[in-house]
Amino acid sequence: MLIGIDASRAAYPQRTGTENYSLYLIRSLLALDRENPYRLYFSIPPAPDLFPLATNVQIRAMPFPRLWTHIRLSWEMATRPPGVLFVPAHVLPLVHPRRSVVTVHDLGYLHYPQAHTRWARWYLQWSTSHNARTAAHIIADSQATKRDLIQHCQVASAKISVVYPGYDPSFAALREGGRLAAVQERYPIPGTYVIYVGTLHPRKNLARLLDAFAAVVKQGHDLHLVIAGKKGWLYEPLFAQVHQLGLEGRVYFTGYVPQEDLPALISGARVFVLPSLYEGFGFPVLEAMACRTPVVCSNVSSLPEVAGDAAILVNPHDTAQLVQALCRLLDDDELCGELVQRGLQQVTRFSWGKCAGETLEILETVGKTH
Repeated sequence: MLIGIDASRAAYPQRTGTENYSLYLIRSLLALDRENPYRLYFSIPPAPDLFPLATNVQIRAMPFPRLWTHIRLSWEMATRPPGVLFVPAHVLPLVHPRRSVVTVHDLGYLHYPQAHTRWARWYLQWSTSHNARTAAHIIADSQATKRDLIQHCQVASAKISVVYPGYDPSFAALREGGRLAAVQERYPIPGTYVIYVGTLHPRKNLARLLDAFAAVVKQGHDLHLVIAGKKGWLYEPLFAQVHQLGLEGRVYFTGYVPQEDLPALISGARVFVLPSLYEGFGFPVLEAMACRTPVVCSNVSSLPEVAGDAAILVNPHDTAQLVQALCRLLDDDELCGELVQRGLQQVTRFSWGKCAGETLEILETVGKTH
């Protein structure tokens, strides 16, 4: 059975969660399955080393100026359809095979519409409804996303499979060595710091994190906050807030950080914090645990599934809870050690090999039964 995959997001030069999901899952599928033929579709020619090519893998680079998914990929589906199409990180093209599988990562726009621009909100609503209505089967990153699909999109439970992603195995603790020194030179952060990793936009709850951080500093902690991630949308007030709180010199916006630099940055932090109002999965939580950095994260959406008992979970709307959690970890080395050990155990539940195996089973089932 020819398996077609929209691999366009995997070729993005600045990858975040959904792009990394696409990259690592496709790599794992190709490593696992040498029997089915694969055809990977790209909107730009991919780097030669993006995927380890094999005799059962075809690359279809199809540059197109605009609306690549709904015009160029649709044309490909109409003229040269695969046996089954898998879209891991975007939306199904308007023309697609009846045997199509798509991953829906989250429905956060429904819970926090004010955290998105009007255009983004409309497109997210349309694309999610389109995926839910027309896909033969849906993969969800978490039980939280599956519940949202059932409740808000009226998708039958049997049409949705929860398949947990893995995490990049290059994430591991770095305490010394040339790689750590090189990253510290690129990001000269003085002293002890707390780190957040993710795109800058309102759903990440960074305004409340800044308020909490200011309160922690006022309690006498000599501390810095590293906000590592590219600018998303509606982020401009954060910079004014830093000034209003008198935190210049204590808050460091790195901009986008390449994947290869993140393990060192996270390893050097005293605490990792993810105060998001909503997450479809929350890859940075696992990455921080793999780097032996204690975690504070929200107790909503998918994050309790990802964190288990290996993090301090807080109400993301309660600044005082966030302050208390940060102070506990800054003051309690024994608690930090306990969370690190639980975190190392927790990450063993998630792997790209397991994710690929479960995904392949779904693709083969759809290919045979629809």
